[in-house]
Amino acid sequence: MITTLLAFVVVMLGAYTRLKDGGLGCPDWPGCYGHVAVPSVQQLTLEDNAAAKIQPLESPKAWAEMVHRYFAGSLSLAITVLLGIAIYHRKKLGKAFILPCLLFGLLIFQAVLGMWTVTWLLYPLVVMSHLVGGISIMTLLWVYGLYCSGALRIQVGQSYRVWAMLGLIIVVVQIILGGWTSSNYAALACPDFPYCNGKLIPLLNFKEAFLVPLQFGPNYQGGLLTAMGRETIQFMHRAWAFLTLFYLLGLIISLFFSRNKTLISMAVLVLGILLLQFALGVLNVVWQLPLVIAVAHNGVAALLLLAMATLNFSLFCRDKN
Repeated sequence: MITTLLAFVVVMLGAYTRLKDGGLGCPDWPGCYGHVAVPSVQQLTLEDNAAAKIQPLESPKAWAEMVHRYFAGSLSLAITVLLGIAIYHRKKLGKAFILPCLLFGLLIFQAVLGMWTVTWLLYPLVVMSHLVGGISIMTLLWVYGLYCSGALRIQVGQSYRVWAMLGLIIVVVQIILGGWTSSNYAALACPDFPYCNGKLIPLLNFKEAFLVPLQFGPNYQGGLLTAMGRETIQFMHRAWAFLTLFYLLGLIISLFFSRNKTLISMAVLVLGILLLQFALGVLNVVWQLPLVIAVAHNGVAALLLLAMATLNFSLFCRDKN
């Protein structure tokens, strides 16, 4: 569980870096202007200045990026150790041995995405995938921890499992939409709520909004989409947020009727996180994306995913064989 907490910190640091426009704070990888730590202006060599042409050195943004990388490196070591322990106990783990193997594979891919985020100049698909990959690692670590701790399995009807799994999928889609919104700098494309620039349903351009750009040369910092493209992304993120809200509320109500104390406790937990997340989303717009609220919105989204993963784990996993 400590590794899960470390993964959560990495996710939060990544969100902070992205929202501070620090994704290119160090325009090379894995160092920062050719150094292990953020250099001073006086330390930059002629070779380092070539990187500075891509992104002039701004120490606060560079440090945000490097601290994120340091913690990500620590997480990588922790997951590698977990894999080593799992290999030693692979017979005891049984089918669950696939989890640490999957984690390690995802970790390698996540490191590549981290490099591409910088070298491809914040290419939106890579930025979104990097965000989703980080949250996926955190969730897999959590599920693996639940398995190893022998967390409670709940014996209920098949219908609860189906609806809980659908709820998990809906939350995952919403997180992906949130990542796409952030990577395309569309968070304030609709500066009012619940309207979008005074319209309940604005003019939408799905082709521009969701067609992955094929250009790898431009610097995507600040976003390159038109106002209509960004409005479309923001509108869909909001629309899916309402779908997520109402679906999970229905699921929560059904869990209350289950008369199972554990399920009811989980329902209360999901309800609290859900309402907090929805409120943070609204405040992001009303208060024009304050950094603390925006970072919290990312963190609570991760907590909502963990809550739904816990619910599904408890419903689906019956034993360790």
